[in-house]
Amino acid sequence: MIQLLVYIALYLGSVVFMEGFAWVMHRYVMHGWGWVWHRSHHEPRTGPFELNDLFAVVFAAPAIFAIYFGVHGTPWLLPVGLGITTYGAIYFLFHDGLVHRRFVMPRPRSAYWKRLIQAHRFHHAVHTREGAVSFGFLMAPDVRKLKAELARRGVQTE
Repeated sequence: MIQLLVYIALYLGSVVFMEGFAWVMHRYVMHGWGWVWHRSHHEPRTGPFELNDLFAVVFAAPAIFAIYFGVHGTPWLLPVGLGITTYGAIYFLFHDGLVHRRFVMPRPRSAYWKRLIQAHRFHHAVHTREGAVSFGFLMAPDVRKLKAELARRGVQTE
């Protein structure tokens, strides 16, 4: 029973950890040296894919590694890999589906999802690698603060 609780904690902890990891990667890699790929996400898409989609392949590698080795000898890695995969699925469904409308998803009704979508739209108000706000996904800052910060930087949001 204790082992199951540890595995559940590892799974949930991995999902939560991924939000912080995603924030750091988005802020310092995608808007840093990884801008070569990420720029395509801040420009109009001309087809079903963008160069930025390669980040999903790169970020899937640790999950694949953890799941494989979790099944083949290091069991505690399995819930970690599944937690990373869960975060990736949430990100894909809600970021690509709800926010960017890359496929049909119902419009959100909750204030939480509306705030996340608005925060991400404010992130996209900046089309360069510098000056963007709101780098996380599941934890979005207050939209009024983001709007005020963009106004302070001279960025129009409407």
